[in-house]
Amino acid sequence: MSVRQAMLALLEQGPMYGYQLRAEFEDRTGSTWPLNVGQVYTTLSRLERDGLVEAAGTDEEGHALYRLTEQGRTELSAWFSTPVRRTQPPRDELAIKLALAVTITGVDVPAVIQAQRSATLRALQDYTRLKQGSREEGPPALAWSLVLDSLVFAAEAEIRWLDHCEARLARSAREHAASGAATGQGPAAGRHARPVTGGERR
Repeated sequence: MSVRQAMLALLEQGPMYGYQLRAEFEDRTGSTWPLNVGQVYTTLSRLERDGLVEAAGTDEEGHALYRLTEQGRTELSAWFSTPVRRTQPPRDELAIKLALAVTITGVDVPAVIQAQRSATLRALQDYTRLKQGSREEGPPALAWSLVLDSLVFAAEAEIRWLDHCEARLARSAREHAASGAATGQGPAAGRHARPVTGGERR
């Protein structure tokens, strides 16, 4: 998530102060990615240093306001017009966990998959209830709805991927068993010569 570009986008509407920017961001995203106000002010300081925002005085209550500069508008326009690149995908903890689980002896990989599937299904149900319960209208409601759609699609994709992983593990286990039978070795003979596919113990 780019807090930097998010701050620029919000300031496009007009001068704001830190707490206001945080509230506006969380309102539009349904607090899906909560921001620490310290993070907001740190980002504003860096944007000011880079010439993308500038001080705009104070409001009636004495809050220090920031506004977008022309350079900031140029960067914001470039951000909106440039696709999000997937050449360096963010680290996926679940993918890393399963990649390690299948290579470490003694890990019950099917149990890991099942636990994750149950958790993801619960999250999917929560997202679906939120969508069904939303009756507000207007741009902020539409923004939150789009975020929810993204969360729903991601959860559905994760469940499909977990099903795929489970099927791959089962096929690998069958192939290993068949290979062991063909060479006269039992399943135990080659247990430590390959990654564990789940359920095996030392």
